[in-house]
Amino acid sequence: MNMQDMMVFRDAGSRTVDRYLMNYEGHVIAVRQHPATLLLPVSAAFLTLVLCTAVNAFTGFAWIWFLWIGSLGYLLWKVFAWSIQFFLVTEHRIMMITGVLNRQVAMMPLAKVTDIRFDRSVLGRMLGYGEFLIESAGQNQGFDHVTYMPYPEQLYLEVSSLVFGSREASPD
Repeated sequence: MNMQDMMVFRDAGSRTVDRYLMNYEGHVIAVRQHPATLLLPVSAAFLTLVLCTAVNAFTGFAWIWFLWIGSLGYLLWKVFAWSIQFFLVTEHRIMMITGVLNRQVAMMPLAKVTDIRFDRSVLGRMLGYGEFLIESAGQNQGFDHVTYMPYPEQLYLEVSSLVFGSREASPD
């Protein structure tokens, strides 16, 4: 498969991603998780705002706003963590880069991947994300599933073609 046939995904954080590549690697796919991963923290911040407003209106307890400040801090932490987390595929390996204070890089060589399964829930189909389940030959690898993947059908096809060979080499 040549590089012109492949859809290349790039993200704004390429400098963050490049530091984990070997000098002979170029990243083919580098994406953040879908923003839907932030639904829970956004919902928590909104519901806490509503709760704090109601409690403050009925009881006059101004200290209740510290609860909302805490939930807002949780939301900001999750947004920052999301912004520096990447799913990366090169021509040699698959990586998941996570962590804010403790940086973690989970890696699996492409040669070890034996199967990739793609799942989409109803909510995932509505919002545009999916989940990859990656099986590998050998013992426990760095990761086995990746959730909230954007452009799921395109990513699935691109990762599958990297792992299992080009479309021209297809037996069909």
